[in-house]
Amino acid sequence: MNRKTSLYSRNLRLARSTFGVGKQQILLKPLEHLSAMHFDVGSGDLALLNNHWYVTHTGLLRMAKRRRCCGIHVEAVDSLCDSAASRFVLKATVYPSKNSSGFVGYGDADPSNVSALVRGAEMRVAETRAVNRALRKAYGIGSVEEIGTLPNPIEKLPPQNANGNGNGSGPKVRDRLCQIIRQHKLDPELVKAYAVDFCGTKTLRDASREQVENFVQQLADWAENDRNALLCQLNSYTRPTQEVVA
Repeated sequence: MNRKTSLYSRNLRLARSTFGVGKQQILLKPLEHLSAMHFDVGSGDLALLNNHWYVTHTGLLRMAKRRRCCGIHVEAVDSLCDSAASRFVLKATVYPSKNSSGFVGYGDADPSNVSALVRGAEMRVAETRAVNRALRKAYGIGSVEEIGTLPNPIEKLPPQNANGNGNGSGPKVRDRLCQIIRQHKLDPELVKAYAVDFCGTKTLRDASREQVENFVQQLADWAENDRNALLCQLNSYTRPTQEVVA
């Protein structure tokens, strides 16, 4: 307990000197919680973004090391990559334990969605995004990356995948998702935020049919087998109109 208190005190001092944090409870309470999880402002684990605490790539990797992550596998999704256009989509799978089936995250990058400072390194950016999203799922760390981009209701799912090979199953997948939400009394906004993060896209309309089907299957399995764990995962996502921990 003393170590946690000491880290929180140090984080608080650095937060005030580095980010200008005052006495806002919306920032202090989450910082105390993140300090208890051993995130260190001085080590670059946390950043303040849009008045929310954000766990950085460094923080996620350090956390995975502390929790003895068994491995991270990254591969390119060849069907969605176009090297000539510098567009890359990568898939990362994090295995937090030996018996884990893995937590999957997708990351995409092209010249239109990366900073000019990293132009030419789009594949590395896509890899970082994919790994971050997989780590967030594996360890229940929320993200603020999608704030402001999510409409309130569940969007209409795409009728075909990214390659245009539709199978006409769009409504069926959408209906199944709605059924899971109703059956297990889930918050549709949080489910949507989780779906976007799971697929690694800006909106559900940008996701491929395979990504959406994989998400719905995982959601169904998790809801049936461990609803409490699923609720914890969903609650880690930020509502666009609320201020909570990132």
